[in-house]
Amino acid sequence: MQVDRLWRNARLATMAGSSGLGIVERGAVAAKDGRIAFAGAEADISNPDASETIDCEGRWITPGLIDCHTHLVFAGDRSDEFERRLAGESYADIARAGGGIAATVRATREASEDMLLRAALPRLDALIAEGVTTIEVKSGYGLETEAELRQLRAARRLGEERPVAVTPTYLGAHAVPPGGDRTLYVRSIIEEALPRIAAESLAAAVDAFHETIAFTAAETTAVFDAARRHGLAVKLHADQLADNGGASLAARFSALSADHLEYTSEEGAAAMGRAGTVAVILPGAFYVLKETRKPPVEAFRRHGVPMAVATDLNPGTSPIASLRLCAHMACTFFGLTVPEALLGMTRHAARALGGLDRIGTLEPGKACDLAIWDVEHLAEIVAWIGPAPLHARVWRGM
Repeated sequence: MQVDRLWRNARLATMAGSSGLGIVERGAVAAKDGRIAFAGAEADISNPDASETIDCEGRWITPGLIDCHTHLVFAGDRSDEFERRLAGESYADIARAGGGIAATVRATREASEDMLLRAALPRLDALIAEGVTTIEVKSGYGLETEAELRQLRAARRLGEERPVAVTPTYLGAHAVPPGGDRTLYVRSIIEEALPRIAAESLAAAVDAFHETIAFTAAETTAVFDAARRHGLAVKLHADQLADNGGASLAARFSALSADHLEYTSEEGAAAMGRAGTVAVILPGAFYVLKETRKPPVEAFRRHGVPMAVATDLNPGTSPIASLRLCAHMACTFFGLTVPEALLGMTRHAARALGGLDRIGTLEPGKACDLAIWDVEHLAEIVAWIGPAPLHARVWRGM
């Protein structure tokens, strides 16, 4: 087998198969043209002819990490809201007073595409330093067509500036624009923004915030119907502040994922299981907002709902640029096991982006995105808070 690069003398957590971490002792990974040519027991690779061979000295190799829910591209700062919440104001109180999403909208509308890009790069670099090789980036801080398109274009350019795969998501239905008419705004999403986004291939999916302080089921349904007409997948911010049937709504559209889910009912979890919709767990927002209601992890397990973990990186409710920290919190606050957390940052996160055929596991044909860890036990990846115990990060075989 002629390959570009061979990583040998490693322990693999392939994340492949129907369950478990796919552990391979004394394993090896080979790359050819940026894709995995072999992943398995080193003894099983026949006559490897590699241009370069790397001795991993017994280190662990996992797929590159995937952050499948971020709001990475934005302008402005909302640190004052931290103090306001400490003083007793709720997320909803701050939003009604013109803060929250509206504050970021004002700053983002004033920023150029280049300014948005420059502001986002340090946040992206923090995630890359932890072994992240794929990131989803949502719009949603423009709340008018041109500003939303600027966000999406800036998100796309992140993948030109750094060795990382970027999956852009259009979240025009994030909030009603300050002082705007909600009916006219929803119409602009459907009739103006979505056709342009589809024509320019600016997003892979369409998201919406279905919540008491955001969009109704009817409005979300209209947006999702339009997204489908343009061949775009859908995702949903669901059941974060109340049980509004968001999980069931996401399932009805066979959404890639439903995210947050603190108030999801048993029926909603069952619907997600039947639809194959991934539950994206976002403990960062739970922590920052001092919430007490936890997502129904046991119900997700009962109904076979895959659980991903993501940062929800945003300027107000989850100002966290550490996927490993969020995995740690998912275990500590919500009771995920270490294997569930690791799968949640790889295999299931890939599925939440509709990309499991390309990324998320160590299998031949998939992108050779690797994280090589200086750890004795895989639990160290999740257990430690602070600098990542990362030995090397490989993107597209390099």
